[in-house]
Amino acid sequence: MTEKTRSPEFHLAMGTLSGLRQDLFHDAFSYRPLPPMRTDGPLTRRLPGRLRKYAAWTPHAVVVGLAMFVMLLSMVVADSEGAGVGVALVGFIPAGALVMTLVRPAGGWWVSLLSTPFVGVVGHYSDGWPWSPSSFVGHLGVMVVVAARTRPRTAAWMWACTAAYAVFAEVFLGGGYSTDSPQMLVFSGFALLTTALVSVRREAQREVKVQRTVTAVERDRRTLLEERTTIARELHDVVAHHMSVVAIQAEAAPYRVENPPPELEQAFVTIRENAVAALTELRRVLGVVRAEDYEAPDAPQPTLAELDGLIANVGDAGLTVDKTVTGSVRELPQGVELSAYRIIQEALSNALRHAPGSTAKVEVSYVLGGLGLRIVNTAPQGLVKASPGAGHGITGMRERVSMLNGEMTAEATEDGGYEVAVFIPVAPSEPAATVVTPEPTA
Repeated sequence: MTEKTRSPEFHLAMGTLSGLRQDLFHDAFSYRPLPPMRTDGPLTRRLPGRLRKYAAWTPHAVVVGLAMFVMLLSMVVADSEGAGVGVALVGFIPAGALVMTLVRPAGGWWVSLLSTPFVGVVGHYSDGWPWSPSSFVGHLGVMVVVAARTRPRTAAWMWACTAAYAVFAEVFLGGGYSTDSPQMLVFSGFALLTTALVSVRREAQREVKVQRTVTAVERDRRTLLEERTTIARELHDVVAHHMSVVAIQAEAAPYRVENPPPELEQAFVTIRENAVAALTELRRVLGVVRAEDYEAPDAPQPTLAELDGLIANVGDAGLTVDKTVTGSVRELPQGVELSAYRIIQEALSNALRHAPGSTAKVEVSYVLGGLGLRIVNTAPQGLVKASPGAGHGITGMRERVSMLNGEMTAEATEDGGYEVAVFIPVAPSEPAATVVTPEPTA
């Protein structure tokens, strides 16, 4: 029978046996120590540092404590039935199998299962067959630990193998003892089902957390790209204006000089051609980053001279703003003026959204080395509603400041408000060069 002519049932059976071999037979006794528990949970994170360090070993302590209980149970049952010390020491086998699950989980389960008839025969317990009281508790604990450390499919295989062994022991090894196989199958089935559900839920929570992290990272990247695209669109007009001025001046310059040399005329022609080409490429790049619903603004890009109108609009929306200007007011590069205006606009918008009922203060400082901005708002006085876009405005402000090689801090104040402080370096403008025309000699 070839691979193509085999029935789907055959492939299902082979896949099932392959899962059994992989879960319980393949590298069953390989060394796989149980790692310490994470201590960043809602309860463990509240513990002091030293106790939190010890709390990481809680699963190991629980398993060892259960193993000690199994040994104690074996001694108590042996003493109640008048058995000797040797019979009582048989409880060390299921206890050892339980401890073994900390380093070799599948191997510990095999030791627990295969040692069950030996413990039952040597102990001569009258309470049940094939599991003695210590083997009963120990085997339940072993299956729960192994199921918690592996996949849910392994729990199903352990229960099926335990049921098969129970039937085999009843049919071929029974010696007139009362059976405790139904109790084992019922208790183990409930315990394994609960453990599998907890494991599946924990894995689902871990996957959701990973997906949320990935989604948050992708959202931040998308927001960053959107902010950079917006900045590129706004600066297009500024750069295009400068390039247009260069082209116009290069075309008009030869007419300002009487009888200019051909080399000078050719230089101005080259300058104009390069300026026009750069302007064309700039418009082409803007077309690439322009959104489908983007509409070019009709008015020029705003500057700090229009700050009073912005404050008036914000005041009409319900935010009282106090403006202070220090230093010698001077005209700054258009890119700096536009970025400063947008930063103030975004900071005031954030105050409106996230601090209802607050007041704001805007400080503009013209200093020798650049421009300083400080926008601070007081604590909110009303109910603050969650905003899905929180944090995007800060990203845009940081991008604008970084583009201009400036510095920015944005943090909460001690009184519950928020402060944005920005410094944008501006090189001092050089005085225009004076062209000295030599007087013609006689």
